Amino acid sequence: MNSDKIDHIDRALLKELQHNADLSQRALAEKIGLSQNACWRRLNALTKAGVLNGATARLDRDKLGLGLVVFVMLRTRHHSADWLAEFRRHVLTIPEVVDFHRIGGDYDYQLKVVTQDITSYDRVYQRLIEKVELDSVTSYFAMEAIAEGRPLPI
Repeated sequence: MNSDKIDHIDRALLKELQHNADLSQRALAEKIGLSQNACWRRLNALTKAGVLNGATARLDRDKLGLGLVVFVMLRTRHHSADWLAEFRRHVLTIPEVVDFHRIGGDYDYQLKVVTQDITSYDRVYQRLIEKVELDSVTSYFAMEAIAEGRPLPI
């Protein structure tokens, strides 16, 4: 299933689920104007196609003591497939890295790190640089989350 096969009903289902994945199938079907069976069939098709990948809970970082968000910009001189595979494996072992992107522009990679404080971020930083050679690491500390985890614009 690709985006041209997703119709307005599928999009409505996905929008509702992005706002509240706790809705029962019955409540979701009612909101969209479908029978419960039709809703189930569509959700099943979206899941089988990989469009819908489960449901997650949105947690309050501050209430969990995870008040520091750091955007880490990385530059490397290494661009081989082997280096990249090792780098990916290494970064993915660091649980505080919640987003990880290869990017274009002045930097090669961007990480979003969520942690308790500067001291705990320094431990993440030390762990990040211990296994792979990086040319530069620049950290930007978020002062305020204005919009975070917004729904996809479908």
